[in-house]
Amino acid sequence: MTTNPNESAPRPSVLFMCVHNAGRSQMAAGFLRALAGDRVEVRSAGSTPADQINPIAVHAMAEVGIDITGQQPRVLTDQDAHSDVVVSMGCGDACPFYPGTRHEAWELDDPAGQDIETVRRIRDEIRARVQQLFRELSPAQDD
Repeated sequence: MTTNPNESAPRPSVLFMCVHNAGRSQMAAGFLRALAGDRVEVRSAGSTPADQINPIAVHAMAEVGIDITGQQPRVLTDQDAHSDVVVSMGCGDACPFYPGTRHEAWELDDPAGQDIETVRRIRDEIRARVQQLFRELSPAQDD
């Protein structure tokens, strides 16, 4: 866990990874950034990154008020190995296993080449999973 300079408690880090880092992992990262703000360090990467984010995924996220246009697919790095939670999405053997971290494998359809209706369904499934993950990472807070 990394420490936020404004807080004394460490904050968890989450890595979302898929092969191309152009759809599922970018949408998941967008949802977690929107939910957590600076309370969670969010990373997104792929084993073989695409040249750009899937434009249909960008459109589907914009429909729910989340802008991921500024994100760029990137390759996994050594820094990613230090994530507290690693969520793989359809990587299979193409994504590495990092010992000492919590691992989750989310079986999700790939939005690549899909129509907007299909991508919306994938987006909504990702949102539900990210919300659950965020609840698990966030200690109960008094409102």
